[in-house]
Amino acid sequence: MTETIQTQWLGNMAFEWEVNGHKVIIDAKENVGGENRGPQPKTFMLASLGGCTAMDVVAILKKMRITDDIEDFNVEVSGDLTEEHPKHFVKMHVKYIFKFKAGKTPELEKLEKAISLSEERYCGVSAVYRKAMELTSEIVIL
Repeated sequence: MTETIQTQWLGNMAFEWEVNGHKVIIDAKENVGGENRGPQPKTFMLASLGGCTAMDVVAILKKMRITDDIEDFNVEVSGDLTEEHPKHFVKMHVKYIFKFKAGKTPELEKLEKAISLSEERYCGVSAVYRKAMELTSEIVIL
């Protein structure tokens, strides 16, 4: 299976992607000649990891029948870049942040299992990133 996207120049340092029918503008920061009309491409690496693993975790937790107990779920991804060019990520850290409904007790074993399955088996983004950099994660329960 092959997926393809187009990167269309909009002028100066801005480009537009069309991804699955959705348009996304990327641009460089003003201090490097862009107009900051959109995020920079490397930032999407963080977003891709967060989105991929978040969707996996929710799908797995639904099968475990505990999503009704969750009031809020957020995935925060941070990355460490090299100082030298080409600047690239050498480490990413994923925080899985859960808030449970009043009176509901978090089932930590199930959360850990869902996250482990995502990170080690289902998330294609983390599978690729793991070959290129250190990936770490933690669970935060509010």
